[in-house]
Amino acid sequence: QVQLVESGGGLVQPGGSLKLSCVASGSSLYAMGWFRQTPGKEREFVAAISWSGGYKGYGDSVKGRFTIFRENAKNTLYLEMNTLKPEDTAVYYCAAKSAGRSYSGMITYYTTVEQYDYWGQGTQVTVSS
Repeated sequence: QVQLVESGGGLVQPGGSLKLSCVASGSSLYAMGWFRQTPGKEREFVAAISWSGGYKGYGDSVKGRFTIFRENAKNTLYLEMNTLKPEDTAVYYCAAKSAGRSYSGMITYYTTVEQYDYWGQGTQVTVSS
C-alpha cells in the first residue's frame, strides 16, 4: 500500500507557471503519473514516468509546456507546468503503479487511469486572470 499526497496547486494567471509535487510513502519502485479532471469530464492523462525516471510520456495538450520528473531519494514526483492556459484548470491527481525490478519495469510508464493502483486526493489548479 502506498499513500500519495499532492501539493503545489493554486491560482495563476495565463502564461504563468506552477510546480506540483507528490510525495509517496514507502518505496520508489512505482511508475507514476499525473492526471487531471474537470467537473463532468473523465480523468485525462497529463504525463507519466517510469520508476527509473528515464522514460516519460505526455498528453498531446501539454507537450512542450509541462515536464514530469522525480527524485527517488525523496520519494517525490513533480510536474512543472509552464505557459499555463485557462483550459489547464482542473484538479490534478498523482497516481502510482507497482513496478518490478526487471528491465521492463524500469522502462515502462502508463497512460491510462485503469493501469494505476494508487491515487492521491488531488490538488486544484486554476488558471485565470
